[in-house]
Amino acid sequence: MKYIFLILLVFVSAIHLYHSWIDDSAKRKFTKPFLLPLIIAYYALCTENFSWLLVIALAASWLGDVLLIPKGNGWFTAGGISFMITHFLFIAVYAMRVDFSKVKWILVIPAVILYYGISAIIIKSLKPSTPKMMLIPMYVYLLANSTMNVFSLMQLISLRSAGAIVAFIGAILFFISDCTLFLVRYHKNKDLIFKKHFTVMITYIIGEFLIAQGMLMSGV
Repeated sequence: MKYIFLILLVFVSAIHLYHSWIDDSAKRKFTKPFLLPLIIAYYALCTENFSWLLVIALAASWLGDVLLIPKGNGWFTAGGISFMITHFLFIAVYAMRVDFSKVKWILVIPAVILYYGISAIIIKSLKPSTPKMMLIPMYVYLLANSTMNVFSLMQLISLRSAGAIVAFIGAILFFISDCTLFLVRYHKNKDLIFKKHFTVMITYIIGEFLIAQGMLMSGV
């Protein structure tokens, strides 16, 4: 049964990404709500140590997907809040598995500077073309995603397992997706991003799946 949901995920993702590539907004919006439920179903059928925190994190991502479908800064903000909850829950999932005595801060501190620095650069580039009231919440959101990535890195340093590597790659892709989304939505030169929503969604879908798959490989 788990392979059925995996095949369905690949199929629906392919349809969604195709319509993202050709920029068919209506069909892209139709397939988007099915992506995370398929990842959740796949995870639930594969795991032997069911994590409600991980499932709620994925469910919060699904809610964020749905809230981002309508147009408007209000909907965008609501979706961002839902995704921020996702990041905090992912942080909690990672933190429970981190042995902080094994964490090498010589690696973590530069990672913090790198992620927070990239977030600041993204927001600075958006300042001329973004409503002022959106800038601080967007920066706080990217900091939350950055922190999630840092905790994923600490999990990797602590566990040194294949699953932790896969989850960390997923976290990086999620960060790339969010940065790209902000640029696509608000940057004055929207052609800066190749294929726009396709780039946002391919990194997002693979990122979310790899986080779930990485945790499965780690016994979660």
